[in-house]
Amino acid sequence: MACNGSGCQSGCQSGCYKDEEATSKQLTDSVETESTSPSILCIKCKQNDAVSGYGGIDDGRFCADCFKSNLFGKFRFSVTSNAMISPTDNVLVAFSGGPSSRVALQFVHDMQERAQKNFDASRDRSLPVFVVGVVFIDESAVLPIPSNEMEEAIEFISSVVSSIAPPAKELHIVPIESVYNSDSSDGKERLIKLVNAVSDPTGKEDMLLSLRMLALQKVASEFGYNRLVLGSCISRIASHVISATVKGQGYSLPADIQYVDARWEIPVVLPLRDCFAQEINMLCHLDGLKTIKLSTGPCSSINSITSSFVALLQEENPSRESTIVRTATKLIPFQFNRIPEIVDGNVPLATRRRQKRYNLKSNESVSSESFCPLCNSPLHKCEIVDRSNLDNFRSSDIFYTTCCSSCQFQILPRDSTSIEQFYMDLPQSVIARAKQANNGNLSLLREQIQDCLLSDGEDET
Repeated sequence: MACNGSGCQSGCQSGCYKDEEATSKQLTDSVETESTSPSILCIKCKQNDAVSGYGGIDDGRFCADCFKSNLFGKFRFSVTSNAMISPTDNVLVAFSGGPSSRVALQFVHDMQERAQKNFDASRDRSLPVFVVGVVFIDESAVLPIPSNEMEEAIEFISSVVSSIAPPAKELHIVPIESVYNSDSSDGKERLIKLVNAVSDPTGKEDMLLSLRMLALQKVASEFGYNRLVLGSCISRIASHVISATVKGQGYSLPADIQYVDARWEIPVVLPLRDCFAQEINMLCHLDGLKTIKLSTGPCSSINSITSSFVALLQEENPSRESTIVRTATKLIPFQFNRIPEIVDGNVPLATRRRQKRYNLKSNESVSSESFCPLCNSPLHKCEIVDRSNLDNFRSSDIFYTTCCSSCQFQILPRDSTSIEQFYMDLPQSVIARAKQANNGNLSLLREQIQDCLLSDGEDET
């Protein structure tokens, strides 16, 4: 699965389609080269030699142990300061087999393992330990992945999850066509027709991203998880900032780059948001965390071009990615970019206080009532169309008006016949979301003109 990206190398937020062998060899050669150079002591422990060669912003500053603890510290601070995981949560980790999702799974496990040790050591055992599950989305139905490679990937992922120390983690391997509430053959056929209807390479990637999130949300909802962890790192987010800007998604951009995204039924959290791809690759190299690469063919989309551009910038200056993300975070986030207030009495008081301290205040966020049914991006008021005069239009035409301008341009077909077929091939959950958005927009429109409406007892004069 390419969690939160696209079917190509540069579109996957988890970085799961990077050339793992080349990266590993490059890191090994760099470390061996540094071993022949004059040693530099770690700036933290001042005892061991610093490791370098991975090209990150902290390259050559920490020894291996301090490097690991520093990276885990970033992860843990993101989790605790944003109340991403509480003791009573059921956490689902989206696992693609790539470096970022592999490290996210390992760090979530480390936190769970520590919580389990504290639980076993406590006398009253009153503090529960959060549950962790793992999900892999099989996208071979719509991506050119050889069947033998997918079988090897599933076997590899199963072995990784089963080899992790207790507490045990349930693994869910789900085909992406499961977004349809029908038999697998019919769902697969409809999915292929839907994706093939999108001619634009960028639109096809973005469509797959939406379908992937639908599949993740479906698994989380059906199995009782209340948190979804994605392995999106700062490198992927920096690329998304540029690509979203190019695609005209500036208004909705702040929604995608925060630590928490609760616009979904199951809130999505990004605990690796402050970690660089170079650091994550180095950790996999140092700890021997195996990853896997899937062949998905070449891509020529806006997403891949911007990823290559940002990667080039990062090579020239290791702080470029953080500068891009830090600049983008100055945009005002939305109200759903926070975990809802905890009311469960089993949650420690310290966790509730921390959440209250770090959560967004009402005057620090933007409220959004309407969302695109395809990508779930918040809609600006100028994109909300008065649909009171569309009663005689086809459902597909009304659906078109509920989508954001980016999806209208990149994904939706142009002619009326194709849009009708496209609409018929959509998963029922997307259609239901469009109808809900349509009803919500009419209510919002009425609220906006409420002062101009006459009550039943008022005269028009």
